[in-house]
Amino acid sequence: MEAFFNNINPWWFFSNWESKDKHLREWYSQKIKWIPNWISELSLEPFSLNFVYGIRQAGKTTGLKLLIRELINRGVDPLSIYYIDLDYVASLQEFRKIVEEVIKEMKKRNNERAYLFLDEVTSIDEWWRIVKYFIDSGEFKNVVITVSGSSTLRLTKIPEKFPGRRGKGKDVQVMPLSFPEFAQIKSGKTKEELLFDTSLTLSLFEDYLKVGGFPKSINNNPDSSQALIQGVLSEVYKAKMSAEIVQNLIYSILDKIPSAMSFNSIASDLGISHNTVSEYIEFLKDIFVVGIAYLKRGEEIIKRKEKKVFFRDPFILRSMSLWVNKEFDESALLENVVQEHLLRKEGEVAYYKNSEEIDVITKNYKIEVKMKRSHKSYPEDIMILDKDEIPFFLIKSLDLKLGNTDSSQRR
Repeated sequence: MEAFFNNINPWWFFSNWESKDKHLREWYSQKIKWIPNWISELSLEPFSLNFVYGIRQAGKTTGLKLLIRELINRGVDPLSIYYIDLDYVASLQEFRKIVEEVIKEMKKRNNERAYLFLDEVTSIDEWWRIVKYFIDSGEFKNVVITVSGSSTLRLTKIPEKFPGRRGKGKDVQVMPLSFPEFAQIKSGKTKEELLFDTSLTLSLFEDYLKVGGFPKSINNNPDSSQALIQGVLSEVYKAKMSAEIVQNLIYSILDKIPSAMSFNSIASDLGISHNTVSEYIEFLKDIFVVGIAYLKRGEEIIKRKEKKVFFRDPFILRSMSLWVNKEFDESALLENVVQEHLLRKEGEVAYYKNSEEIDVITKNYKIEVKMKRSHKSYPEDIMILDKDEIPFFLIKSLDLKLGNTDSSQRR
């Protein structure tokens, strides 16, 4: 058990621990790197129980390591910082033993305040029971606990298991970079400069449509697609789902986007039940691979009708296309980008279809996405965006926090 802790907590032993940590070594080696602003959203005052969730490969673990670096640079005692990677923990019983050892070590070291990072907790079924028990027993009253996971169902549904037990804790979602974030980090330009420099912004958008917002893909890492596919498969196996059904389902979705689709039509393609299709699409939504836009008429959202399924990052779409060997139409890619960005901004997206169709509807927007400018007339309240207009719309409309490209300090 001691060796387990020592190997993954190098700051206990070495002042140059960053060079011995695989995540920070990789981060330092990247040509394009940033310190994510989401780490500043976490509560660092005890008692806190923070939740960090998002798709694999988006940089959750690296962000946590950068936060540990910052805590140490602020003067926090390295011996009061405990990190556990639960991807390598086999059972709930083993997890309990590890937590008990952490508590013993905190007492032995006389930590007045401690920081406990539980990375990928969703690898362990019922993990929350152990954490809840020790919170209730008072063992963590002077501790900041930050847990991370790659599944909303296994993590974001868990806070309800901790009524009155979160302290000052926060919920933080970690997703691949949006286009405005990507453009600023890749170019070093401000929002105003990007809006002014048409040629640069269009070039950056072409790049974004290829590599999306993942650290590995942005840095053209040759195994970036394979790493993302393996991350998805890891979640499939953890959830005891069928990889074959997931693969066939993604193929069917790629065959239909950006059109609205019924679960019955997918079920017919795959030779499985409508309920199984619904369960598996909810799973892909849960692990941040896809989003769903429902039909909206007036103020009513009609969930029983055909849905639009979209991929939540261009690189997810490309990697899934590679995995299932199915090409996709570029118009689907553009519509997916607009859907995802407005989902982040507005909290939900829908579409409208009657005699006319509106691709993307939110509380504040009605948007039709076109590859090229259409000569067709639309009602005044509908915004028409072609490929060259989308990047400027995204930069203007998304007021998102951008990462800091300075590797020495965070804003």
